[in-house]
Amino acid sequence: QVQLVESGGGLVQPGGSLRLSCAASGGTFRRYVMAWFRQAPGKDREFVAAISTTGGSRYYADSVKDRFTISRDNPKNTLFLQMNSLKPDDTAIYYCAADYGRIYSEYPSPEYDYWGQGTQVTVSS
Repeated sequence: QVQLVESGGGLVQPGGSLRLSCAASGGTFRRYVMAWFRQAPGKDREFVAAISTTGGSRYYADSVKDRFTISRDNPKNTLFLQMNSLKPDDTAIYYCAADYGRIYSEYPSPEYDYWGQGTQVTVSS
């Protein structure tokens, strides 16, 4: 059983940056594909980015490509999302997720086994 706890959310002005973290415990972190999803008010949860077990492969939604960077620190059991050039449309609750045995083509699919509780990101002037 994996427990995931996100942090780093907050209020930021358009064009600003934030770095989200997701601390994992209770499982073997390096064995899990990790991902970030987000959910804006009144909208479905959507895929943001995912990273392979070693960090060698990354997958981004078109809406965040070239602005967001996903990374992981396996020895520290932590997942990151560096968000730059933030826009009001990026406002959402951001969730990290973990899954075992997922192949690259499946990274955007939302059926991950484990989820965190989410952290709020608000982009507003």
